[in-house]
Amino acid sequence: MSSAMYERMRVNPKFQELVAKRGRFAWTLAFIVLSMFYGFVMVVAFNPTALGQPVSEGSFVTVGVVVELFMFIFFWSLTAVYVRRANTEFDALTQEIVKEAWKENK
Repeated sequence: MSSAMYERMRVNPKFQELVAKRGRFAWTLAFIVLSMFYGFVMVVAFNPTALGQPVSEGSFVTVGVVVELFMFIFFWSLTAVYVRRANTEFDALTQEIVKEAWKENK
């Protein structure tokens, strides 16, 4: 591809839309993940006994283990949500942008 073609893609309004949507979505997911992770670390730092409590009477499983397992599954789920959206909406928009750039090139 030529640099003129890249420039046409960059100025395409659909490209601007793609960059904005993908950026907003990625930053939203990043904020959620970082908030949960650092919230967990803060609880460990300032109130570790809360996480050390058993889930039920006589249980060896603690609240901290359950919370961390939840976070692990939740983070994987967020990754799956991002991949699904990237493979559908973002890829479709990218294909439109490339197709339009090729049409203008000919």
